[in-house]
Amino acid sequence: MEEIVVLIVGAGPSGLATSACLSVHSIPHIILEKEDIYASLWKKRAYDRLKLHLAKEFCSLPFKPHSPDSPTYIPKDMFVDYLDDYVKTFNIQPKYQRHVESASYDEADGKWRIEAKNVLTGGVEVYVAEFLVVASGENSGKYIPELPGLDSFSGETLHSSEYKSGAKYENKEVLVVGCGNSGMEIAYDLSNYGVQTAIVIRNPVHVVTKEIVRVGMIFSKYLPIFIVDIMAVLMSKILYGDLSKYGIRRPTKGPFYLKATAGRAPVIDVGTVAKIKSKEIKVN
Repeated sequence: MEEIVVLIVGAGPSGLATSACLSVHSIPHIILEKEDIYASLWKKRAYDRLKLHLAKEFCSLPFKPHSPDSPTYIPKDMFVDYLDDYVKTFNIQPKYQRHVESASYDEADGKWRIEAKNVLTGGVEVYVAEFLVVASGENSGKYIPELPGLDSFSGETLHSSEYKSGAKYENKEVLVVGCGNSGMEIAYDLSNYGVQTAIVIRNPVHVVTKEIVRVGMIFSKYLPIFIVDIMAVLMSKILYGDLSKYGIRRPTKGPFYLKATAGRAPVIDVGTVAKIKSKEIKVN
Protein backbone atom coordinates (compact mmCIF):
# COMPACT_ATOMS: atom_id res chain seq x y z
CA MET A 1 0.00 0.00 0.00
CA GLU A 2 1.30 3.41 -0.97
CA GLU A 3 0.23 6.66 0.73
CA ILE A 4 0.24 9.96 -1.11
CA VAL A 5 -1.29 13.42 -0.74
CA VAL A 6 -2.96 13.57 -4.17
CA LEU A 7 -3.74 10.79 -6.62
CA ILE A 8 -4.62 11.71 -10.21
CA VAL A 9 -6.46 9.28 -12.46
CA GLY A 10 -5.57 9.90 -16.11
CA ALA A 11 -2.53 11.34 -17.88
CA GLY A 12 -4.34 13.32 -20.54
CA PRO A 13 -3.91 17.11 -20.79
CA SER A 14 -6.02 17.71 -17.65
CA GLY A 15 -4.09 15.18 -15.61
CA LEU A 16 -0.77 16.60 -16.81
CA ALA A 17 -1.90 20.14 -15.98
CA THR A 18 -2.96 19.08 -12.48
CA SER A 19 0.40 17.40 -11.96
CA ALA A 20 2.28 20.52 -13.03
CA CYS A 21 0.27 22.73 -10.66
CA LEU A 22 0.92 20.37 -7.76
CA SER A 23 4.63 20.19 -8.57
CA VAL A 24 4.92 23.99 -8.61
CA HIS A 25 3.56 23.97 -5.05
CA SER A 26 5.70 20.96 -4.02
CA ILE A 27 2.66 18.79 -3.27
CA PRO A 28 3.43 15.03 -3.50
CA HIS A 29 1.23 13.21 -5.99
CA ILE A 30 0.94 10.24 -8.34
CA ILE A 31 -0.69 9.86 -11.75
CA LEU A 32 -2.21 6.50 -12.69
CA GLU A 33 -2.71 6.00 -16.43
CA LYS A 34 -4.38 2.93 -17.96
CA GLU A 35 -2.54 3.27 -21.29
CA ASP A 36 1.19 2.85 -21.89
CA ILE A 37 1.68 6.52 -22.72
CA TYR A 38 0.41 9.93 -21.66
CA ALA A 39 -2.05 11.86 -23.86
CA SER A 40 -3.03 8.55 -25.48
CA LEU A 41 -6.08 10.01 -27.26
CA TRP A 42 -3.85 12.54 -29.01
CA LYS A 43 -1.01 10.14 -29.68
CA LYS A 44 -2.92 7.00 -30.63
CA ARG A 45 -6.53 7.77 -31.50
CA ALA A 46 -6.66 11.06 -33.38
CA TYR A 47 -7.18 11.34 -37.13
CA ASP A 48 -4.48 12.89 -39.29
CA ARG A 49 -6.18 16.19 -40.22
CA LEU A 50 -7.23 17.05 -36.66
CA LYS A 51 -6.57 20.53 -35.31
CA LEU A 52 -7.57 22.10 -32.01
CA HIS A 53 -11.13 23.36 -32.42
CA LEU A 54 -10.54 26.17 -29.95
CA ALA A 55 -8.12 29.06 -30.37
CA LYS A 56 -4.73 28.52 -28.75
CA GLU A 57 -5.35 31.07 -25.99
CA PHE A 58 -8.02 28.72 -24.61
CA CYS A 59 -5.92 25.56 -24.98
CA SER A 60 -2.65 26.20 -23.19
CA LEU A 61 -1.83 24.35 -19.99
CA PRO A 62 -0.84 26.15 -16.76
CA PHE A 63 2.54 27.92 -16.69
CA LYS A 64 3.21 27.30 -20.39
CA PRO A 65 1.44 29.44 -23.02
CA HIS A 66 1.72 28.53 -26.66
CA SER A 67 4.40 30.38 -28.57
CA PRO A 68 3.34 33.65 -30.26
CA ASP A 69 4.33 32.34 -33.70
CA SER A 70 2.22 29.16 -33.44
CA PRO A 71 -1.01 29.08 -35.49
CA THR A 72 -4.26 30.14 -33.87
CA TYR A 73 -5.72 26.65 -34.31
CA ILE A 74 -2.91 24.24 -33.57
CA PRO A 75 -2.55 20.99 -35.58
CA LYS A 76 -2.53 17.67 -33.76
CA ASP A 77 1.18 16.92 -34.20
CA MET A 78 2.18 20.39 -32.98
CA PHE A 79 -0.03 20.00 -29.92
CA VAL A 80 1.53 16.59 -29.18
CA ASP A 81 4.98 18.23 -29.36
CA TYR A 82 3.71 20.85 -26.93
CA LEU A 83 2.56 18.13 -24.51
CA ASP A 84 5.90 16.32 -24.84
CA ASP A 85 7.71 19.51 -23.90
CA TYR A 86 5.28 20.11 -21.03
CA VAL A 87 5.93 16.67 -19.56
CA LYS A 88 9.67 17.20 -19.85
CA THR A 89 9.55 20.70 -18.34
CA PHE A 90 7.66 19.58 -15.24
CA ASN A 91 9.26 16.12 -15.03
CA ILE A 92 5.87 14.40 -15.02
CA GLN A 93 6.21 10.63 -14.52
CA PRO A 94 2.88 8.78 -14.61
CA LYS A 95 2.55 5.14 -13.58
CA TYR A 96 1.40 3.48 -16.78
CA GLN A 97 -0.91 0.54 -17.43
CA ARG A 98 -2.70 0.99 -14.13
CA HIS A 99 -6.42 0.46 -14.49
CA VAL A 100 -8.30 1.96 -11.54
CA GLU A 101 -10.93 -0.55 -10.44
CA SER A 102 -12.35 1.13 -7.34
CA ALA A 103 -12.13 4.24 -5.19
CA SER A 104 -13.79 4.66 -1.81
CA TYR A 105 -13.66 7.41 0.78
CA ASP A 106 -13.11 6.55 4.43
CA GLU A 107 -15.02 9.10 6.50
CA ALA A 108 -13.17 8.13 9.67
CA ASP A 109 -9.67 8.58 8.24
CA GLY A 110 -10.62 11.33 5.81
CA LYS A 111 -8.74 9.58 3.02
CA TRP A 112 -9.36 7.85 -0.28
CA ARG A 113 -8.54 4.19 -0.87
CA ILE A 114 -7.88 3.45 -4.52
CA GLU A 115 -7.34 0.02 -6.02
CA ALA A 116 -5.67 -0.25 -9.42
CA LYS A 117 -4.80 -3.29 -11.48
CA ASN A 118 -1.27 -3.38 -12.81
CA VAL A 119 -1.84 -4.65 -16.33
CA LEU A 120 1.79 -5.76 -16.67
CA THR A 121 1.90 -7.95 -13.55
CA GLY A 122 -1.80 -8.70 -13.11
CA GLY A 123 -1.58 -7.66 -9.49
CA VAL A 124 -3.76 -5.14 -7.65
CA GLU A 125 -2.05 -2.08 -6.16
CA VAL A 126 -3.58 -0.14 -3.27
CA TYR A 127 -3.09 3.59 -2.83
CA VAL A 128 -4.25 5.85 -0.01
CA ALA A 129 -4.62 9.56 -0.77
CA GLU A 130 -5.97 12.65 0.94
CA PHE A 131 -7.32 13.94 -2.35
CA LEU A 132 -8.49 12.17 -5.53
CA VAL A 133 -8.55 13.90 -8.91
CA VAL A 134 -10.41 12.11 -11.70
CA ALA A 135 -9.02 13.34 -15.03
CA SER A 136 -10.01 10.42 -17.24
CA GLY A 137 -11.56 12.67 -19.90
CA GLU A 138 -15.03 13.08 -21.37
CA ASN A 139 -14.17 11.36 -24.66
CA SER A 140 -12.15 8.40 -23.46
CA GLY A 141 -14.79 5.71 -23.95
CA LYS A 142 -15.27 3.83 -27.22
CA TYR A 143 -18.82 2.73 -27.94
CA ILE A 144 -20.28 0.93 -30.96
CA PRO A 145 -23.98 0.09 -30.50
CA GLU A 146 -25.30 -3.37 -31.31
CA LEU A 147 -27.17 -2.82 -34.55
CA PRO A 148 -29.22 -5.48 -36.35
CA GLY A 149 -27.15 -6.99 -39.16
CA LEU A 150 -23.87 -5.43 -38.06
CA ASP A 151 -22.34 -8.81 -37.20
CA SER A 152 -23.02 -10.10 -40.71
CA PHE A 153 -21.92 -6.91 -42.51
CA SER A 154 -19.13 -7.88 -44.92
CA GLY A 155 -17.48 -4.45 -45.04
CA GLU A 156 -15.16 -2.81 -42.56
CA THR A 157 -16.58 -1.39 -39.34
CA LEU A 158 -14.53 0.89 -37.12
CA HIS A 159 -14.94 3.46 -34.36
CA SER A 160 -13.96 7.07 -35.01
CA SER A 161 -11.03 6.68 -32.59
CA GLU A 162 -9.51 4.17 -35.04
CA TYR A 163 -9.90 6.40 -38.09
CA LYS A 164 -6.80 8.07 -39.51
CA SER A 165 -7.41 9.19 -43.09
CA GLY A 166 -9.83 8.82 -45.98
CA ALA A 167 -7.01 7.80 -48.33
CA LYS A 168 -7.58 4.05 -47.79
CA TYR A 169 -11.30 4.38 -48.68
CA GLU A 170 -10.88 6.14 -52.02
CA ASN A 171 -13.63 5.22 -54.53
CA LYS A 172 -15.55 3.29 -51.88
CA GLU A 173 -18.85 3.91 -50.11
CA VAL A 174 -18.75 4.88 -46.43
CA LEU A 175 -21.55 5.59 -43.97
CA VAL A 176 -20.64 7.75 -40.98
CA VAL A 177 -22.97 7.22 -38.01
CA GLY A 178 -23.09 10.25 -35.74
CA CYS A 179 -22.92 13.98 -36.35
CA GLY A 180 -20.64 15.15 -33.56
CA ASN A 181 -17.40 16.92 -34.36
CA SER A 182 -15.58 13.67 -35.15
CA GLY A 183 -18.34 12.35 -37.40
CA MET A 184 -18.75 15.59 -39.35
CA GLU A 185 -15.03 16.08 -39.85
CA ILE A 186 -14.45 12.46 -40.82
CA ALA A 187 -17.24 12.75 -43.40
CA TYR A 188 -15.53 15.85 -44.79
CA ASP A 189 -12.16 14.09 -44.92
CA LEU A 190 -13.64 11.06 -46.67
CA SER A 191 -15.33 13.24 -49.26
CA ASN A 192 -12.05 15.00 -50.00
CA TYR A 193 -10.60 11.63 -51.02
CA GLY A 194 -13.38 10.91 -53.50
CA VAL A 195 -15.27 8.60 -51.17
CA GLN A 196 -19.02 8.28 -51.69
CA THR A 197 -19.92 9.55 -48.25
CA ALA A 198 -23.17 9.56 -46.30
CA ILE A 199 -23.76 10.58 -42.70
CA VAL A 200 -26.52 9.74 -40.24
CA ILE A 201 -27.78 12.82 -38.39
CA ARG A 202 -30.32 11.86 -35.75
CA ASN A 203 -30.31 14.54 -33.07
CA PRO A 204 -30.56 18.34 -33.34
CA VAL A 205 -27.16 20.00 -33.36
CA HIS A 206 -25.73 23.52 -33.46
CA VAL A 207 -23.36 24.19 -36.35
CA VAL A 208 -20.85 26.99 -35.85
CA THR A 209 -17.39 28.00 -37.01
CA LYS A 210 -14.19 28.15 -34.99
CA GLU A 211 -14.40 31.92 -35.20
CA ILE A 212 -17.95 32.00 -33.79
CA VAL A 213 -16.82 29.86 -30.85
CA ARG A 214 -13.79 32.07 -30.30
CA VAL A 215 -15.91 35.23 -30.23
CA GLY A 216 -18.45 33.52 -27.96
CA MET A 217 -15.79 32.42 -25.49
CA ILE A 218 -14.35 35.91 -25.33
CA PHE A 219 -17.75 37.54 -24.76
CA SER A 220 -18.76 34.88 -22.21
CA LYS A 221 -16.22 36.43 -19.84
CA TYR A 222 -18.30 39.61 -19.73
CA LEU A 223 -21.87 38.71 -20.75
CA PRO A 224 -24.50 36.22 -19.56
CA ILE A 225 -24.53 32.93 -21.46
CA PHE A 226 -28.02 33.48 -22.88
CA ILE A 227 -26.85 36.69 -24.60
CA VAL A 228 -23.76 34.94 -25.98
CA ASP A 229 -26.04 32.17 -27.27
CA ILE A 230 -28.26 34.70 -29.04
CA MET A 231 -25.19 36.15 -30.75
CA ALA A 232 -23.80 32.74 -31.71
CA VAL A 233 -27.10 31.46 -33.14
CA LEU A 234 -27.62 34.70 -35.07
CA MET A 235 -24.15 34.48 -36.63
CA SER A 236 -24.78 30.83 -37.49
CA LYS A 237 -28.10 31.68 -39.17
CA ILE A 238 -26.49 34.46 -41.19
CA LEU A 239 -23.64 32.22 -42.30
CA TYR A 240 -25.50 28.96 -42.99
CA GLY A 241 -29.15 29.88 -43.41
CA ASP A 242 -31.84 27.31 -42.68
CA LEU A 243 -30.13 23.92 -42.46
CA SER A 244 -33.27 21.96 -41.61
CA LYS A 245 -33.95 21.37 -45.32
CA TYR A 246 -30.62 19.55 -45.42
CA GLY A 247 -31.47 17.32 -42.46
CA ILE A 248 -29.70 19.39 -39.80
CA ARG A 249 -32.02 20.64 -37.06
CA ARG A 250 -31.02 23.28 -34.51
CA PRO A 251 -31.66 22.59 -30.77
CA THR A 252 -34.01 24.86 -28.87
CA LYS A 253 -31.34 25.63 -26.26
CA GLY A 254 -28.24 27.65 -27.15
CA PRO A 255 -24.81 26.12 -27.91
CA PHE A 256 -22.96 27.55 -24.91
CA TYR A 257 -25.82 26.70 -22.56
CA LEU A 258 -25.85 23.07 -23.77
CA LYS A 259 -22.10 22.77 -23.38
CA ALA A 260 -22.22 24.18 -19.85
CA THR A 261 -25.22 22.18 -18.63
CA ALA A 262 -25.18 18.95 -20.63
CA GLY A 263 -21.63 18.71 -21.97
CA ARG A 264 -22.96 18.74 -25.55
CA ALA A 265 -20.53 20.61 -27.76
CA PRO A 266 -21.67 22.33 -30.96
CA VAL A 267 -20.36 21.05 -34.27
CA ILE A 268 -17.50 23.22 -35.43
CA ASP A 269 -17.79 23.17 -39.20
CA VAL A 270 -14.61 22.60 -41.22
CA GLY A 271 -16.36 22.58 -44.60
CA THR A 272 -18.80 19.70 -44.14
CA VAL A 273 -21.92 21.86 -44.43
CA ALA A 274 -20.92 23.14 -47.87
CA LYS A 275 -20.45 19.56 -49.04
CA ILE A 276 -23.84 18.59 -47.62
CA LYS A 277 -25.46 21.52 -49.45
CA SER A 278 -23.75 20.52 -52.71
CA LYS A 279 -24.82 16.89 -52.10
CA GLU A 280 -21.21 15.68 -52.11
CA ILE A 281 -22.11 14.28 -48.68
CA LYS A 282 -25.54 12.71 -48.30
CA VAL A 283 -27.53 12.96 -45.09
CA ASN A 284 -29.43 9.84 -44.06
